[in-house]
Amino acid sequence: MQFEEKIIKTVQDAESRCRDSFAKLEQIALENQNKVLDAFRNNNVGQRHFAQTNGYGYDDIGRDTLCRVFAEVFRAESAIVSPLIVSGTHALTIALYGLLRPGDEMLAVSGAPYDTLKEVILGDGNGSLKDFGVSYRQVDLVNGAFDYDAIRNAINDKTKLVFVGRSRGYEWRDALDVREIGKIAKFVKDIKSDVIIMCDNCYGEFVDKIEPTQVGADIAVGSLIKNIGGGIAPSGGYVVGKKQYVDQVAYRLTSPSIGMEVGSYAYGYREFYQGLFLAPHVTMQAIKGSILFGEVFDSVGYKTMPRPGSDCKDIIRSIMFDTEEELIAFCRAVQKASPVDSNVTPFPWDMPGYEHQVIMAAGTFVAGASIELSADSPIKKPYIAYLQGGLTYEHVKIAAMYCLQSVLENK
Repeated sequence: MQFEEKIIKTVQDAESRCRDSFAKLEQIALENQNKVLDAFRNNNVGQRHFAQTNGYGYDDIGRDTLCRVFAEVFRAESAIVSPLIVSGTHALTIALYGLLRPGDEMLAVSGAPYDTLKEVILGDGNGSLKDFGVSYRQVDLVNGAFDYDAIRNAINDKTKLVFVGRSRGYEWRDALDVREIGKIAKFVKDIKSDVIIMCDNCYGEFVDKIEPTQVGADIAVGSLIKNIGGGIAPSGGYVVGKKQYVDQVAYRLTSPSIGMEVGSYAYGYREFYQGLFLAPHVTMQAIKGSILFGEVFDSVGYKTMPRPGSDCKDIIRSIMFDTEEELIAFCRAVQKASPVDSNVTPFPWDMPGYEHQVIMAAGTFVAGASIELSADSPIKKPYIAYLQGGLTYEHVKIAAMYCLQSVLENK
């Protein structure tokens, strides 16, 4: 790719302003890498754990050890890690169905969950939680922060599960800090001690030194093709937390009679172990790239979230454009700067589970992997692109130059 000198200089100048932030991120990555290494060593991970299995998968040591490693990394009692979970939405769905019963109420305290969960919770006649007699209420954030008074007033005898979404979905706000999740968990437990605190942890793993399960979340849920798969895991999802709740989710994943006693994988588990091992480093590569994109586009007059100079609380970078044309040009530039399917031109389309047409750029080795450089956006005002991922900082830096050049040409 060829870039104009002014584009190269803009990115280089932005990079020079990021040095202090990069040093802080490297320390986070070091601590998380040590945590993951300890979990591997403490569980005696060996070549035998990578072997394929078939049939029922009884006594599958690769599966069972992988679950124990994840539990230790999250400082949790138990974990489900399965390539048979098809997405983060699927992992969240089995967790909600495993934990909630007819007559229970789910209370979302960080506003509406991600778009793809709406039909899971409130759909009519599709087997939703609503169809099964589970009620739902939500308390919106106020200026990006928890509304403690409204949450206190919303909790009642029926409230069984309090749901916290760590990332922001398609909203113009920052993601939630893990420590704030810890504060709201304690606040809720002080009001009603038997409430289950469930956290949608997608896009947030290894961004900080601690995870939601270390600050009071009973259950945390995520996707293996985001941060924690390290760009290596080909599929899957996880559920971690207190054993009594993880067991209930396992009964929903398979059946109440067998739980996690079964579940084979004919392709072997090496990629899941290797992906987890690489995840602390890869996540920091993505965060460095996010910070660079923020500095670059802020310097030419576009609003970005998080604001330059502030900490990233997930891997997503929001950039607000003036026109639909700029937004589409940005997403197409991300696709063009990708190692896979760079010849493909993304167009807005009616994507299942979304209210508006969505444009998605994802030239990724693992289809749709958000830890790889990708961007997507609903086609609506304000025109906000949601950028995430990047397996290497160098790739993201090149993409930043190409995206800037493309947007300015379409301004």
